[in-house]
Amino acid sequence: MTYILAIDQGTTSSRAILFDGAMQVKATAQEEFTQHFPQSGWVEHDVSDIWASTASTCRGAIEKAGVSVDEIAAIGITNQRETTIIWDRDTGAPIHNAIVWQDRRTSEMCQGLKAEGFEAEVTEKTGLLLDPYFSGTKVKWLLDNVAGAREKAKAGKLLFGTVDCYLIWKLTGGAAHVTDATNAARTMLYNIRKGAWDEDICARFDIPMSMLPEVRDCASTFGMTRADLFGKPLPILGVAGDQQAATIGQACFAPGMLKSTYGTGCFALLNTGDTLVRSQSRLLGTIAYQFDGKPTYALEGSIFIAGAVVQWLRDGLKMIREASETQPLAERADQGHELYMVPAFTGLGAPYWDAEARGAIYGLTRNSGPAEFARAALESVGFQTRDLLEAMKNDWQDADDKGVLRVDGGMSASDWSMQFLSDIIGAPVDRPKVLETTALGAAWLAGMRAGVYPNKEEFAANWALDRRFEPKMDAGTRARRYAGWQDAVKRTLS
Repeated sequence: MTYILAIDQGTTSSRAILFDGAMQVKATAQEEFTQHFPQSGWVEHDVSDIWASTASTCRGAIEKAGVSVDEIAAIGITNQRETTIIWDRDTGAPIHNAIVWQDRRTSEMCQGLKAEGFEAEVTEKTGLLLDPYFSGTKVKWLLDNVAGAREKAKAGKLLFGTVDCYLIWKLTGGAAHVTDATNAARTMLYNIRKGAWDEDICARFDIPMSMLPEVRDCASTFGMTRADLFGKPLPILGVAGDQQAATIGQACFAPGMLKSTYGTGCFALLNTGDTLVRSQSRLLGTIAYQFDGKPTYALEGSIFIAGAVVQWLRDGLKMIREASETQPLAERADQGHELYMVPAFTGLGAPYWDAEARGAIYGLTRNSGPAEFARAALESVGFQTRDLLEAMKNDWQDADDKGVLRVDGGMSASDWSMQFLSDIIGAPVDRPKVLETTALGAAWLAGMRAGVYPNKEEFAANWALDRRFEPKMDAGTRARRYAGWQDAVKRTLS
């Protein structure tokens, strides 16, 4: 039997999953790590936590599976995107904590660049908007604010990478400073039309090009791991940012196919083939995946808070002890009491892109309690997804407004949430048998490159449905509920 080790390095935890030759999960290991909030709107990770938890879970998954390292053909990596790490080329020591994708500290910087008219150039070249979400302004902030950093960077002594890049560097003992096209596309420094780092944007941010990694296809040779890590060197053959890996794992290989992943945030990607759509609805143009040097593009909508709203009910309000309690609570909620929760804890993402917006709850009465809060929290994810799909239909005429939405991620396991999602978007929602689609996407990339797994056509043909949710809500109720949500968002933004 041959196995593929998938590393899934996420925002709140690191996981390693060992897949067998039939792409079935053999063993999983997972470790949560600490989130750091130095100031309001700032989010950081200790880089040593990212690395230690990744290495530990890899060893843990192999040990749980009881397999020999000789049976592992390759490693695939998927990762939280945009999170920014800068480290010393010689010592490997990070110059600062990782600045997480959710972090809003460069909001004022972005506003200043917008006022100078720079956003049009950024969008044309990168497909992105000028927002603190992306890596570019995070890199500039670190160079501007860490003592001596800019001087060292100009001397060629510092390296920048997203999480995948840093992990590859650590896994290979510093032998490889590389990333893949999907992660590069999220930095705001990479020209996705030309397939190269953009010198003009880097110059505007005063970022030396020597800091930037080499960019490769999603299925490529990224390097060999140090022999001492797992007992023998293993090849790293597949890399994709988490949302692109989920798109691959969902086999959304045909233009018009659409998936939405529900983790800490929610991210919907619509495959647009070889067409890079210039969004008029403040969605993002991005690279869905890249094979043989040829990118396939996507429209992406990003919601900052999805599963994190359930964490807030648990950790912030102490209304629940476990996330699993949310569904039974929502089912008990007063059906005549319509509470709207706009979870703009770190601003609102697509299609609003308001970094300064903050969370709000509308419709509170004396009858509002934990059940109503739970229902409003789960519904907020469906409403936000509807926002994204409406924007996609406005941007791309080939988007089928009655097409199937493929879902994955932790929240997709909730039947109640997925039924409401189908109801509010008025379209079928398909949940696959393998919910670990992000890790599966990374594993398939590496396994396909290693010759262990089939080509993408055969892989797509084997995609398996667990359950389809069909809309049951009548059109009048759907329109009224969505109008109520739009009103709540309008009030929040104002």
